[in-house]
Order: sequence, then C-alpha cells, then structure tokens
Amino acid sequence: MASIALTSPVSATSRTSGRGRFALVGLGTVVAAVLANVLVYALGSPIVGYDPGFIILANVSGAVIFTVFPAIVAVLLYAALVRFTRRPERIFTVISAIVLVVSLVPDLTYIPTVPGATAGQTAILMLMHVVAAVVIVGLLTRQTRAR
Repeated sequence: MASIALTSPVSATSRTSGRGRFALVGLGTVVAAVLANVLVYALGSPIVGYDPGFIILANVSGAVIFTVFPAIVAVLLYAALVRFTRRPERIFTVISAIVLVVSLVPDLTYIPTVPGATAGQTAILMLMHVVAAVVIVGLLTRQTRAR
C-alpha cells in the first residue's frame, strides 16, 4: 500500500511537468511559425512588390493572423494525438501533409481571381504555407519526443 502512495505523486509530477514542457513547446511553435512567415513576408516584399490592392498581403497582419490560428489548431491536434494515439508523430505528419496540400488549392484557384493578385504574390502565399508547415511539424514532432 505504501508503494502505491509513493508512485502516484511521482507519476503525477512527471505528467504535470510533461504538460508544462508541451505547453512551452506549443507556444514556441506558434511564435516560431509566425516569425518565420513574417520573415518570408519581409523578404518577399522587395522581390515581388506587394500590390496594396491585394488585401491579403497589404500588410504583415494578414500573415500573422493566418499563421497564428492554424498553428494553435495544429498544437491542439498534436496534443490530442500524443494523448490518444500510439504514433502521434507519424499521424500528425500525414495529417499535416494532407492539410498543406488542401490549403494550397485556394492559392491556385481562388487567389488569382482576387483584385491585385499577381503570380509572385501567389507564390509568396504558397511559400508561407510551406514554411509554416515545416516549422510546425518540425518543432512539434522533434521537441516533444519522449527522452
């Protein structure tokens, strides 16, 4: 009976510290994805020359907003996969690849019809999708592995 009492707090402590570490990695992942896309936005501006009429890239806030929310959803999805599946890294990577491909469809179909859109701006948007996916999948699957 004493061994049960001694092992229970230890596992609760390790579980809590694991959640805290995951929360930090999750927050870091969201911040890193946003910063990466802000960098792509900044580097793309002199190369492509964003049209102010193209509202999606009119300023950096669009890149920030459209990165923050999907990144948060990705962190929550990965947390659920870690908790409820045996191979969260593999499942998350497959789901992320599918979501990335689906997210590029509007860039290829709808975005070219938006006023002010150019091929260069469309390429920047697509690059932002890829950069965010690489950062999010890379950080979550590598930084949360059990050690």
